[in-house]
Amino acid sequence: MSATKNYHWRIAGFYFFYYSFIGMFAPYWSLYLQSIHFDAIEISILLSIQPVMRMLAPGIWGWLADHTGKRLLVVQVAATLSALFYLGVFVTTSFWGMFIVLALMAFFWSASMPLVEATTLTYLGKNTAHYGRIRSWGSIGFIVSVVGLGFAFDYIAIAWLLWAGLVCEIGILIFSRQIPKTEVLAHHTDSQSIRQIVLQPRVLALLGACFLMSVAHGPYYTFYSIYLVEHGYAKSAVGGLWALGVICEIGVFFVMPVLVQRFGFTRILLISFGAAVLRFLLIGWTVDIVVLLLFAQVLHALTFGAYHAASVGLIHEYFKGRHQSKGQALFGSFTYGAGGMLGGLASGPIWQHWGASALYSFSAGMALLGLMLMVWMRRSQGN
Repeated sequence: MSATKNYHWRIAGFYFFYYSFIGMFAPYWSLYLQSIHFDAIEISILLSIQPVMRMLAPGIWGWLADHTGKRLLVVQVAATLSALFYLGVFVTTSFWGMFIVLALMAFFWSASMPLVEATTLTYLGKNTAHYGRIRSWGSIGFIVSVVGLGFAFDYIAIAWLLWAGLVCEIGILIFSRQIPKTEVLAHHTDSQSIRQIVLQPRVLALLGACFLMSVAHGPYYTFYSIYLVEHGYAKSAVGGLWALGVICEIGVFFVMPVLVQRFGFTRILLISFGAAVLRFLLIGWTVDIVVLLLFAQVLHALTFGAYHAASVGLIHEYFKGRHQSKGQALFGSFTYGAGGMLGGLASGPIWQHWGASALYSFSAGMALLGLMLMVWMRRSQGN
């Protein structure tokens, strides 16, 4: 029992620092870039580097992990090189210098999470519905980062953000060496190629819908903080709004076993996509109505928390045995990677030429398309 608790703690620690980094990066990096005089197009390009690498890198690292059978070694090497290249942010403020540093850092940083997701789900075995309770430590790390920095930046310069990122990178590196080894069990689909699994209609529909959900979230992660600051919200309030969403997300993670038993993964995804349509419309058109903006953040429980746990759970059901790492890597690459890249790159021109209301209406439209694809998927499965 003590070993099991210790293993939970080890995995939870990695999630904590990994998502602390996102809590540092997603809400505040755009403000840092703005402070060193990058324009909207340059910011959207630089913030799209991470999704690009999440599209390219996980497939490479997932194949390497499954091919060598040394999943944890790959995680450790990637964490080490990510921390090393991150140091470059301290020595450059030029566009191309920042572009190169973020690209190198993100190539290795993005390698870790799909492999850790596969490790966590393998470790849980038949209790995959409890994934959210371990993953919730990532959400706690995000809150600590986003709230702490939000209050801090009302009193200190945004340039201190760079040191916060370094602390997160070091934490990721330390806990990458604490994650327990897991045995990948043989499965009858091991003889199939990854292509055969991917081309199943249910898998294609899921990947397509989740791609659209990531596109929808691109403008949120790229311009939400700037949007709020321009409408008169203090940086502490910005941090509080980000944190509110993640607090609600944590609550959903803890009740996911009950929700999965009651509704199943597919129905949970349908609800999540519907909530995303409403949420982005509220953000785009009611930013000055605090109550509705707060409600939009509460919906993060569904648009990310329930959505993420359900989609990762379905991917784990579809990709078994020797395909586990590649399946999670493919999911991360195509959805959070390619989808996030498209959403981020589209954000700059839409924001600059048509404004925030049009931008978040675009997000709502992408979520609606994803909902339609999920409805088709459910009907085709006959449930």
